[in-house]
Amino acid sequence: MAFLVFEGLDGSGKSSLMRALEKELERRAISFHRTREPGGTPLGDEIREMILRTQGPSPLPRTELLLYVASRAQHVEEVIRPKLQQNHWILCDRFAASSVAFQGGGRDISETDVVTLNNFATGGLKADLTILLDLSVEESRKRRQGRGEKNGESEDRIESEADTFHEKVRQSFLKQAKQDPQGWLVLDARETPEGLYLQLLNALQERGILK
Repeated sequence: MAFLVFEGLDGSGKSSLMRALEKELERRAISFHRTREPGGTPLGDEIREMILRTQGPSPLPRTELLLYVASRAQHVEEVIRPKLQQNHWILCDRFAASSVAFQGGGRDISETDVVTLNNFATGGLKADLTILLDLSVEESRKRRQGRGEKNGESEDRIESEADTFHEKVRQSFLKQAKQDPQGWLVLDARETPEGLYLQLLNALQERGILK
């Protein structure tokens, strides 16, 4: 089993990379569960709607953080920990590092407070590897706009934040990765999907996560 988390700015290619890894796990007959944050549980999905909606009252930064960690607490105990105990791989789109980046970095909330709340919500559970798809804010915006034009989808409340917010988020991700090189894998999201997948596969094998 393994607990893998995929992080990065919106549009960085997390979903495509996760799908590619899923195909490899299926080929190897490895059981896995794909999930996301905020969400991953019925209650978490309700919280996700509250966080990301563009209509109605917006949560204050501390309220936003508490909503995220509430969703995470439910997610860990209802889904992630039980699946790991059943020897499933977990592929998670965002986890605790996102709160450090978005609420700590982007909202300027004390990183110590964010980490404390994360630890409380997760019961100390940490990812075996966090994969960061690093992308510039400018390129992230272009990709989001292209996706919106293609699918007719409007940006959610977090995506529509100013570039300065997203730059602080990006720098927080990079800082976290630098502080824990054994626990993080940083990939250049400008690489082709095939190239990203091969780099991920090689890293999983080199680290002994995928035999």
